[in-house]
Amino acid sequence: MPQAIHISPIDNVVVALHPIAKGTLVEVDGLAVTALEDIPQGHKMAVKPIKNGENVIKYGFPIGHATADAQPGTWMHTHNVHTNLSGEVEYSYNPAPDLAPLPKVEPETFMGFRRKDGRAAIRNEIWIIPTVGCVNDIAKKIVADNQDLVTGSIEGLYTFTHPFGCSQTGHDHAQTRKLLAALVRHPNAAAVLVLSLGCENLTHEQFLTELGEYDHDRVKFLTCQDVEDEFAAARDILKELAAYAGQFQREPIPVSDLVVGMKCGGSDGLSGITANPLAGSFSDWLLARGGSALLTEVPEMFGAEQLLMNRCRTEETFRASLELINGFREYFMRYGEPIDENPSPGNREGGITTLAEKSLGCVQKSGTAPVEDVLLYGEQRRADGLSLLQGPGNDLTAVCALAAAGAQIILFTTGRGTPLGCPVPTLKISSNSPLAAKKKNWIDFDAGRLLSGSPREELTRELADLVLAVASGRQRAKAESFDKSEITIFRDGVTL
Repeated sequence: MPQAIHISPIDNVVVALHPIAKGTLVEVDGLAVTALEDIPQGHKMAVKPIKNGENVIKYGFPIGHATADAQPGTWMHTHNVHTNLSGEVEYSYNPAPDLAPLPKVEPETFMGFRRKDGRAAIRNEIWIIPTVGCVNDIAKKIVADNQDLVTGSIEGLYTFTHPFGCSQTGHDHAQTRKLLAALVRHPNAAAVLVLSLGCENLTHEQFLTELGEYDHDRVKFLTCQDVEDEFAAARDILKELAAYAGQFQREPIPVSDLVVGMKCGGSDGLSGITANPLAGSFSDWLLARGGSALLTEVPEMFGAEQLLMNRCRTEETFRASLELINGFREYFMRYGEPIDENPSPGNREGGITTLAEKSLGCVQKSGTAPVEDVLLYGEQRRADGLSLLQGPGNDLTAVCALAAAGAQIILFTTGRGTPLGCPVPTLKISSNSPLAAKKKNWIDFDAGRLLSGSPREELTRELADLVLAVASGRQRAKAESFDKSEITIFRDGVTL
């Protein structure tokens, strides 16, 4: 394995693929530089003189500027690199000259479930959706008491608890309604029980209005204050829902019906070199076959947003992406928060110095396809292909937003490791092989093999086979063995 990688010919830094000791001669792409200090794995080392104030270049783009002169061999990190990011930015629509649909490939199939409205699902589950946190424990007990209904083609009975639905106002109240109603519509839920208390400010009437038309056999409601024994009442309703859900059987479905969400968390300096580009290669593989991908974590587009904007197919989509980006910048500034404060302690320990650096690695999960649409939080996918989705970087909030938008499965890349799950199967892709070896109960796929010579095309096909196996029910995501009952909803307002 080489000692370091020089990602772009114009980069003035390289990334250590394993720890480099002080005094080691590093040779890469015709460059020969002696490390002036220890360089941890995933961290950056200068390979050209960098003056104080000069941009540090990685991925072929500035990730920040040096705060002191640096000689070749210098460790470049938070102690001597600072962000270039600021407030709102003026953008113009400059579509990439090679912007074009991916070459079409005849879609293969997976064994999924076809819903009565025509949508595809990869799981056949019964979901209980609480409209307010007050009934969380009731929902959990109902799930525990009715596991005997999980028979035949029914693959699980789950609830997704949260602390919201009451004492919320305005925008927060609306976002709670939108997110919960979107989950009720999710195709992986063959049948749904919406569980209410009765006095919350997310009223039954409001929820019905948000939900719109629905299949009365698939979705049923229970208000706990209206019945003497909510557990007996829930049992009766769940028997009806189980009879409805049990009629669905797996059948061949083209991968053009797959919607995959893209997320990263616990990233390190190798995430943008291995796991994220591999996820992007899979996205291109899927979209060439008519499938769809969703990219969220808007703050982790800061510094790389122009790359995404230039891939917008139309000027209308570009304008929507501009509002998406600057809307999140305004959100930060409204609370007096600096735009660049994103990389977590784990990110920084793993080698990520600035938000722009993180973003340039993060957006690679989107592959190379044109951006077809921009979705607000709680909205569901409208267009085939690649869509950008409003959502924060917070892992649990973002994966729930992806599920609500219609993702049947999520690819979650990580360099540090996480057991995170959500209402839909969430596959973990490690950026480095030591993590995959250490956390076998968390990691589903090792993208670190790219560094040891495994061809990218070969690993893309292997990842696609894994996704199809999980979609077909032949395999489970590691996170599906954990409790996935808790969700969180993006909030920005007053709690009464």
